[in-house]
Amino acid sequence: MSVVRWDSQRDGPLSEETLTRKIENRGYQVSKYIYPPGTYFSDHSHACDKIDGVLSGQLKMTLKDAEIILQAGDYLTVPKGTVHSAEVLGNEAVVSLDAVSVRG
Repeated sequence: MSVVRWDSQRDGPLSEETLTRKIENRGYQVSKYIYPPGTYFSDHSHACDKIDGVLSGQLKMTLKDAEIILQAGDYLTVPKGTVHSAEVLGNEAVVSLDAVSVRG
């Protein structure tokens, strides 16, 4: 499981616009969602490659018995068909950039 972390030296200041552009440049269509504290998505998969990115808050992603906590500026690629779950941690809502591959 490979997480891309925001590098302000390389990427500049983190914003919705800059993280969206970075993900779109990888061939993804991005949608923004806000998940309140306590949100949990049980095991599921998708028919296309996805990226889950975080603008604020903490999102725990579980894939194949591995867990990673995404924070502001982080994103994770989830290959199509991969079973995974997600959970908002703490008392802060997660502002998420949910992206699907436009390449099929």
